[in-house]
Amino acid sequence: MKLFLILGAIHAMLAVMLGAFGAHALEAKLNARNMLNVYQTGVQYHMYHALALLVVGVLIGKFPASTLLTGAGWSFFIGILFFSGSLYALSTTGMKFFGPITPLGGVAFIVGWILLIIAVVKA
Repeated sequence: MKLFLILGAIHAMLAVMLGAFGAHALEAKLNARNMLNVYQTGVQYHMYHALALLVVGVLIGKFPASTLLTGAGWSFFIGILFFSGSLYALSTTGMKFFGPITPLGGVAFIVGWILLIIAVVKA
């Protein structure tokens, strides 16, 4: 329970910090390359899934034996790293190498939501 609450809180904080950094420090640089929207998408999904990690942490407190909830938490965490992380890297470096990593994070997000749905149905 505490692990996903901590991960969720850390990532919510990071999403806010990265959003502010993008809005203030990177705006001119990223707008010049049409990458500000890509960066902002990374921040939005980062925050959504940081909140999902917090929800998973709370639910694990109520259902500690649920391996589905644990799987959902790890899927959200991996999704943040791959999806948002690759968008941050792509938008700030322009290296197209990071583009194909983004869908892997999207799949991890989807798997996390599916596992969360199944866990709630089984609870």
